[in-house]
Amino acid sequence: MARVEPIPPRQWPARMRDALAAMTPPEPRHPATYREGRPRALNSLGTFAHHPELARALFTLNGHVMRGTTLTARQRHLLIIRVAAVRGCGYVWAQNVPVGLDAGLTESEIGRIALGPDAPFWEPLDAALLRAVDELIAGGTITDPTWAALAAELDTQQLLDVVLTVGAYEISAFMMGALQLDLDDDLKPASTPTAT
Repeated sequence: MARVEPIPPRQWPARMRDALAAMTPPEPRHPATYREGRPRALNSLGTFAHHPELARALFTLNGHVMRGTTLTARQRHLLIIRVAAVRGCGYVWAQNVPVGLDAGLTESEIGRIALGPDAPFWEPLDAALLRAVDELIAGGTITDPTWAALAAELDTQQLLDVVLTVGAYEISAFMMGALQLDLDDDLKPASTPTAT
């Protein structure tokens, strides 16, 4: 049971609708990830509807991470899904695996993300991205060898986007864990029975 009951969309304050606009950066590099039939994560948004000013601030960062980043969609989702795995955040995992598949990750790669950077068959950059997540979460920094591996292939803006993508999804995982946010019905796997 969630510690904060999400507000249903029809009851959102007008300021919440304004906050959602912050998810579109001024100059998007990537298309919106919403697609018809994809889960909408309304429990998360409905929780933010309690605090539209906070929502707007976070949605500005998330809008950059999702649509303004200099990383590829595939790189971004390697980072996001690894944060979900390390933090054990089922909500972030369920919300982002379908988007990651659309971004070019395979089912096999999704499984290996959970195993981490030392799982077999990663390209060096992919392994370095996953290792950066682990190091940032464990120690708040990236070690010199991992930084060197990233910097060999990414420019300064991309390196900054790596760090801030991990940070943005750390914030999401903190919120979802602390508030014990329930998975939306459309985020639950088909094999998971629903309570009657």
